[in-house]
Amino acid sequence: MNKFSLLGILLLTNFVFFSCKKETSKTEEVKSTTGIRTVISYDQLTPNTPYKSLFLDSLGDTVVDLTAGNTRLKMFMALNNYIGSAVKENKTLDSVLMQNMFSNTANPFYDIASLSIIGSELNASNLSLQSITGKYNAGEQMTVNNRLNNLMGQMAVLSTFVKDSAYSGKPGKLGTYLADAKGIEVAQIIQKSLIGAAQYDYICNVLLNQGLQADNKTILPGKNYTQLEQNWDEAYGFLTLNPVYLANSTFDTKGTTESFLGSYIWEYNKEAFSKIYPAFLRGRAAIANNDMNEVKTQALFIRTEMEKALANSAAQYLNKWKLNLTESARIHATAEGLGFVYALRFCKVNGADEKFSDDNLDILLNSPNGYWDLTLSKINAVMGSIFGKFGL
Repeated sequence: MNKFSLLGILLLTNFVFFSCKKETSKTEEVKSTTGIRTVISYDQLTPNTPYKSLFLDSLGDTVVDLTAGNTRLKMFMALNNYIGSAVKENKTLDSVLMQNMFSNTANPFYDIASLSIIGSELNASNLSLQSITGKYNAGEQMTVNNRLNNLMGQMAVLSTFVKDSAYSGKPGKLGTYLADAKGIEVAQIIQKSLIGAAQYDYICNVLLNQGLQADNKTILPGKNYTQLEQNWDEAYGFLTLNPVYLANSTFDTKGTTESFLGSYIWEYNKEAFSKIYPAFLRGRAAIANNDMNEVKTQALFIRTEMEKALANSAAQYLNKWKLNLTESARIHATAEGLGFVYALRFCKVNGADEKFSDDNLDILLNSPNGYWDLTLSKINAVMGSIFGKFGL
């Protein structure tokens, strides 16, 4: 009896030991192959999951830092707001101030309550739009930046004609739009050029392309995230100020306030706008999991669909030239189209480049009177070129 009792006790002890061990293994956190982050199940992700909510360190603190992206987006908003004051406030613009906003030199930013912009924060950020504009192609970056600075100079001169009426050969206003002697609304050229050269190029060609090669195993000094994590987060922060991009948006209604590229994706890529945020979220989870195949898949999807939005924007704004619009509305839409045609030079997924963009701009503008010389054949030729290049 004693032997059997002892055997029973040993068996019971082993059963309890192995049962506890098995239960413990179920509750252990599964680490990604980097050993830094806990694996995030893709099933946890929903279209309404706030961007920062799942990406945490071992202490439960967020490892998402959107500061750099959000700061540059606010700089773009501030510059655009100042350029718009030429018409809204009949203001003569200062070319040096615009250029300083672009380079963040000499404390150019000021508070804009309507945009929740605190100028001192932007001035002290040590960031700028100019440093990342056209960054993907280092050989062309200076050319891109010089062009934008020249356009700002042109905008300053043009603002002195805000009380005049525009017609062929004469700068001034048509309706609420300010155009140069060739009928070009320079403010729109600057804005759309920056959407392509700053927003799209830096987000898609730099951060979500070159930036995917960044280290994902080492926490940056003084931070709690890796360089790869920061690259992805900066891309998201430069697209939107919202914790969920285009939250509650439908085909007909934009559910959040978005600016620039973030707005045109909703307007001109109706097939895929609702998939952009889930792709950002899934890609970020894949970084936590060190699942680089999935990271690259989501990055390519984002880049491709953003390019489609830019190409559609260019073509559809040019198409408005053919519609029965007022001359002022026609000038405005055409300038947006021209700006987007310039922006297409940065769309590398579809193989667009400087030549593609310049050749199409040449078709549209290589005449003495610019806008005033546009014809149906010119518009159709460029629209056909865009449709062919981007498979629209």
